[in-house]
Amino acid sequence: MCAGVIALAALACCLGFGGCRQLAGYSNEPLYPSNVGSVYVEMFENQSFWRGVEFELTDAVAKRIEAQTPYKIVSSRDRADSVISGQIRSVGQSILSIERQTGWALEKEVQLHAVVNWKNLRTGELLVDNKAVEAAGSYAALQQQSFTHASRLAANNLAERIVELMEKQW
Repeated sequence: MCAGVIALAALACCLGFGGCRQLAGYSNEPLYPSNVGSVYVEMFENQSFWRGVEFELTDAVAKRIEAQTPYKIVSSRDRADSVISGQIRSVGQSILSIERQTGWALEKEVQLHAVVNWKNLRTGELLVDNKAVEAAGSYAALQQQSFTHASRLAANNLAERIVELMEKQW
């Protein structure tokens, strides 16, 4: 009887520890696909009425890829292993706080909504296929900040989310 209990306990431990690898989330594999070495960043299309946001977002994406991934940004699509493209679907603005006596907006927020694609040019595989991404940045007129300041913040936040999409799925 005692040997049966010990065997059952040993079996339970083995089964329990076998599942721990999945729960811990540790791996020696790289975060990014290794079959890509260079990326060409196409100018994002802007479908909103706010002009200039597409330049800020494209620049922010290229800088984030260089800084946070093992990939190299190239200036020619012909020399790239992959290409990132996308569209800015909308640029919105909302009021976060209002001054009680005057009713003026104290703080506003700029929201950027985009769709992103990442294609491996060597294999034709879509690594990211029409993923919707959004981010925001806020500004306060009393602190001498403007819509431009907030749109840059939102573009940087959106670029961070786009680079996160480039990571392998777990």
